Amino acid sequence: MKPLDWVLVIAVIVLAVSVIAGLVLGARALRQMQTERHDAHERQELEVGEAQAKVADANAKAATVRAETAAAKAEAGAARAEARRVLEAAHSEADTILEHAHRQAESDAEQVRTAARRSGEREIALLNATAKEHAAEVERRAARIDERERLHAEELERLVERERRLGGVESELAKREAALGKREAEIAKVEETKRRELERIAALTADTARTELIESIEGQAKREAAILIRDIETEAKNTADTRARHIVVDAIQRIASEQTAESVVSVLHLPSDEMKGRIIGREGRNIRAFESTTGVNLIIDDTPEAVLLSCFDPVRREVGRLTLEKLVLDGRIHPHRIEEVFDSAKNEVEILCDRAAEEALVDVGITNIHPELVKLLGRLRYRTSYGQNVLKHLVETAHIAGIMAAELGLDVPTMKRSAFLHDIGKALTHEVEGSHALIGADLARKYGEHEDVVHAIEAHHNEVPPQTIEAVLTQAADACSGGRPGARRESLEAYVKRLERIEEIAGGKVGVEKVFAMQAGREIRVMVRPDDIDDIGAAVLARDVAKQIEEELTYPGQIRVTVVRESRVTELAR
Repeated sequence: MKPLDWVLVIAVIVLAVSVIAGLVLGARALRQMQTERHDAHERQELEVGEAQAKVADANAKAATVRAETAAAKAEAGAARAEARRVLEAAHSEADTILEHAHRQAESDAEQVRTAARRSGEREIALLNATAKEHAAEVERRAARIDERERLHAEELERLVERERRLGGVESELAKREAALGKREAEIAKVEETKRRELERIAALTADTARTELIESIEGQAKREAAILIRDIETEAKNTADTRARHIVVDAIQRIASEQTAESVVSVLHLPSDEMKGRIIGREGRNIRAFESTTGVNLIIDDTPEAVLLSCFDPVRREVGRLTLEKLVLDGRIHPHRIEEVFDSAKNEVEILCDRAAEEALVDVGITNIHPELVKLLGRLRYRTSYGQNVLKHLVETAHIAGIMAAELGLDVPTMKRSAFLHDIGKALTHEVEGSHALIGADLARKYGEHEDVVHAIEAHHNEVPPQTIEAVLTQAADACSGGRPGARRESLEAYVKRLERIEEIAGGKVGVEKVFAMQAGREIRVMVRPDDIDDIGAAVLARDVAKQIEEELTYPGQIRVTVVRESRVTELAR
């Protein structure tokens, strides 16, 4: 076959295959259309059945509604009939009630008329009796007025007679006054002559004699005053010393507060000595960054597994300790991380300070205090005075003052508030000039504290003389808290210097033979020469020594000054 024939055959085959494929596809489409038409017809039949069922239900419901409507109409007719019956019964009952009310009203009106007639008769009788009484009272008043006029006339006659007699007495007194004036002039002349004669005899002028007399009386008065002071002090001690000692001892015994001496160095324990190298860092960059950021000196020595943090600011030292502790626990130590941890530790210490202040306020029982004062009180959590924690000292002082105030019958809340805030000035740094007592008073006055509280704060170290009982009790409570054995510490050098100065003050007085400082400087025994100082002089000497010690020295608690005067007489029996 030729190639053209092959092409025609292939074309016919392809055309036949295409026709067969079209027939197959057309048959499938026809069957699918028939299936869909059948399904649609079935769905339509179902919908028609459902519609017929719904129509049947609707017809049944309509029949039910018609039956209910008929029953409702029957009930409405019965209700209207019942209503007409009730209305007729109500009309008849209303007529009956109205008739009864008319009869009752007529009866009440008759009773009222009768009562009014009787009341009018009683009023008329009462008015007649009252008129008679008024007439009798007028007659009695007229009689009293006539009697009073008669008495006034008699009194006027007596006054005229008395005035006449007084005129005579005045003339007599004028004569006597003239005579007395003449006599006084004569007496003055005689006294002047007498004074000149006495000056001539005594060889002294009146001014000189007066001066000598005043000096003599002044010396005698001083001696009598010293005797009187000694007697008064003895009597006061017999009654008041026991009472005061009981109050102070009772207050101290009831306050059981623990005391911890703090220093300027904190110790932080490390998990191992390898951590020291990481704290120092390469070429010491970590330790330099730590000290510059926190302001705390870091001391790393041969102490195993421990480093020292040194700083005179306790709050800054605590922030540094907490920063280093967090860095050690975290393990990442580099300058940037040190700054991050330092900010976190600083915020944490501030929160701890606020919490400590709130706990102290709750412990003392003080409310309604300015928030700025609360922040300042929180700073005192890390401040010390001679090793005594200042915040604990304030709490203890407040309790002691409150107990004393209760014993003396004073205002306990005001007393506690004064004692609790007396060292608030210590919360500020050295940048604020002045004594902590005056600074604290200015702060309390600024934040609205009562003037009695302000005065107690500024007077607790005698920068201002105490004028109120609150100020005196604040001083006493402060001395009791700070003067307890072990509450505070001081350097040996300052202790020795204070003892030496006490002995110098007592030894420099006239008539003193020996001076002994006893009980760690809390008592002084002064031995005097009995020939130079008598008993009155010994009392004056004790007062002078105590006053000079108060003015020159600063010390916790109190110092007792005892002057001993001993007379010895020795005689030999042969």
